[in-house]
Amino acid sequence: VTEEQMRSAGKLMRDVCLPKFPKVSVEVADGITKGNLPNTKDANCYINCILEMMQAIKKGKFQLDQTLKQLDIMLPDHYKDEYKQGIHKCKDATVGLKNAPNCDPAHALLSCLKENISIFLFP
Repeated sequence: VTEEQMRSAGKLMRDVCLPKFPKVSVEVADGITKGNLPNTKDANCYINCILEMMQAIKKGKFQLDQTLKQLDIMLPDHYKDEYKQGIHKCKDATVGLKNAPNCDPAHALLSCLKENISIFLFP
């Protein structure tokens, strides 16, 4: 997978999820892409939508095995090792968190990944 293919796939996910959350502006979504993670219901549920499309989260639970499979498909090789390490460090990030009503597990997971992976990637 090339960098361009990865970004193209990310744009498709963003184009599906962004219209579902009208309170999340393009500016807020761009901020999330840069690592600014507002802890609001709408932003968290937008993040959850993208993570679900990536098969990283399901009903508020982190899907470790699926995430590792997707990583091999979706990321260029030069990101894989660091992402695998970060994903393993964050495997318990959603434990004990309830998905309803604020999509808190998605925020917790993405925050953990941001802290543990030096090259932050999010559509």
